[in-house]
Amino acid sequence: MEDISLYILDLVQNSIAAAATLIEVSVIEDVENDKLIVSIGDNGRGMDPQTVKKITDPFYTTRTTRKVGLGLAFAEAAARACDGGIFIHSRPGKGTEVRVEFKYHHIDRPPLGRIDETIAALVACNPSIEFVYTHVAPGGRLHFDTREVRQKLEGLPIDHPDVVEWIREYIGEGIDEISGGGGV
Repeated sequence: MEDISLYILDLVQNSIAAAATLIEVSVIEDVENDKLIVSIGDNGRGMDPQTVKKITDPFYTTRTTRKVGLGLAFAEAAARACDGGIFIHSRPGKGTEVRVEFKYHHIDRPPLGRIDETIAALVACNPSIEFVYTHVAPGGRLHFDTREVRQKLEGLPIDHPDVVEWIREYIGEGIDEISGGGGV
């Protein structure tokens, strides 16, 4: 995968498959400690400890449509290539959190990519799921929550094209503002 937004998209698909109704995505640019931390948490089905131990194996998947599950394996490989790692915490019936850490200034760390388009697409394609996106950078903090947006829509569906475009612009401009332009 070319950028971190594509890893996020893939990992969020796992949350959707786990019947999550709330998915929280965060990106933390901890420049002071030379880390970029990406976290995806959900309130889905969760996993037992034995499954968590196997979940980054590309030949382990819970899907019945194919025999491999590459998303977590690719994320883990990318993180390790950048002196980072992947951490998975899950409890059956409670949900899962996947945290992927990269060395911030590592030459091989993928760029963030178009996270604005990724989050907007996730909302547009999954209007019944609540999404929270938080981005912390040296220049400040961006917070987006579909529950707050829904309160302001006055009956307009969250997947309406004008709303989705506003979401993309809000997140894109927010990231540019706190990251000093251009994202990470």
